[in-house]
Amino acid sequence: MKQSKRRHGRDRSPSPPSSKKHHHIHGKSPQRQIHDLGKHRPAFISYLESPNLPPKIKLICEIVASTPPLSVAKVLDDNGIRVTREDVEQVLKLSYGYPAAAVKFFRWAGHQLNDRHSPYAWNLVVDLLGKNSLFDAMWDAIKSMKEEGILSLATFASVFSSYVLGNRVDEAFMTFEVMDQYGVPRDIVALNSLLSAICREGKTEKADEFLRIAKDKIRLDADSFAILLEGWENEGNVAGAKRTFGEMVEEIGWDPRNVPAYDLFLCTLIKAPSGFHEALKFLNTMKERRCSPGMKFFGVALEDCVRKSDARGASLLWEAMTVRSDFRPDTQMYNMMISLHSHLANFDIARRYLDEMVYDGVFPDSKSYNTLFQYLVKSRKLDELSSVFTEMVKNEFLPTQANCTAAISLYLDSGDPYMAIKVWKFMVDNYQSELEETGNFLVLGLRDCNRVQEAVKYAEDMIERKIKLSSFTLSKLKQNLAKAGKGPVYDELFRKWKLR
Repeated sequence: MKQSKRRHGRDRSPSPPSSKKHHHIHGKSPQRQIHDLGKHRPAFISYLESPNLPPKIKLICEIVASTPPLSVAKVLDDNGIRVTREDVEQVLKLSYGYPAAAVKFFRWAGHQLNDRHSPYAWNLVVDLLGKNSLFDAMWDAIKSMKEEGILSLATFASVFSSYVLGNRVDEAFMTFEVMDQYGVPRDIVALNSLLSAICREGKTEKADEFLRIAKDKIRLDADSFAILLEGWENEGNVAGAKRTFGEMVEEIGWDPRNVPAYDLFLCTLIKAPSGFHEALKFLNTMKERRCSPGMKFFGVALEDCVRKSDARGASLLWEAMTVRSDFRPDTQMYNMMISLHSHLANFDIARRYLDEMVYDGVFPDSKSYNTLFQYLVKSRKLDELSSVFTEMVKNEFLPTQANCTAAISLYLDSGDPYMAIKVWKFMVDNYQSELEETGNFLVLGLRDCNRVQEAVKYAEDMIERKIKLSSFTLSKLKQNLAKAGKGPVYDELFRKWKLR
């Protein structure tokens, strides 16, 4: 087969294999090509960010990282190092930042392994070179892999990714066009791999353009459209998503199994200014065709309703979810409904969602209760608040310190010192710090409610627990105790306070 030679920029474009045998990586040396990278060279994970490496692997990585490429083989030999195929793979994974030295290590290891590197190690070399934009050396490695009969789609998926990351999408397209000449089928799986590499990097428009050409030769599948739809969603391109969705329906029709594509499409729609209502329209259309999105869309849509305080929209979504038998809302979704209705002071509805969770096989968590608790305090719903607090403690869900403090303030302000004390006791039993402000507030509140005896009791308790009782609180208690003729009580309290 005649070798095709094309040039694009400084590096060779993808080309069919040569008849000449390549047992090593030839072409312009990586150490020379590395100067072309400049400041666009990506950051890679090295052995320094990988703790608990075996000593041998760490030593080899240190040699690769710190030795001039031409001296790598000698230093490795001088250290008497022997490697396995697995050792080579592990070192290469941690040597992306040193491509020239890594290639020298790879060649050196090949002599020990009788040139029987694993396909994975070869793929790592291809990826390592490509991610460093060393495309000449990358293609020499690919040709060597071809001669060894170990090329696979994974190799070309790496090449696609490297070209796209290097902002050379046209070369990724050309790689796809010639991959069958390297013995790897140019089929729908390969096409989807190419599309995925392009869309991941925010170049969905390019992928869409290529898809229009490729579909004349390769029949698209649901994954092809889902990949594009994910790209449009990530880029927030509603027009692109609508176009791709329409083409998908035309090409492959409606399919209840195509949940990811429906999910991605509706998630994109909802990002538009009036997208929620349009998404609901498409949701109804899908329902008529016995199709549905997945949990992701419902979660995103519910978040949108909570943000906009849209109880009606949330109810429509909830109904669309719960009529399906194949999945049920999870705890996070229930929490969003509890939050929405609590914010709107629909406490009966919020409480109903809290109670219904267990019937769907999910269970409330601390956030479920604390959200409701917070809004009950804000709305001064004392009876409901007391009931929720009791249930929380019984079910071992801790009210947050902020919620406890707010509840104590409300109870004292509303003339219910019993519940204020109950919440305070819970706080000191469950929290070890940041209790000073609330404790002083409780003591002063009990004093203001003419519960001076109890105020003194909890002031003494604070001192014993080493919770700082302020001098201001102490002076206020002194006034009341002096009026009641209980100076000795104050003196004893003051003595304890001084010794704290």
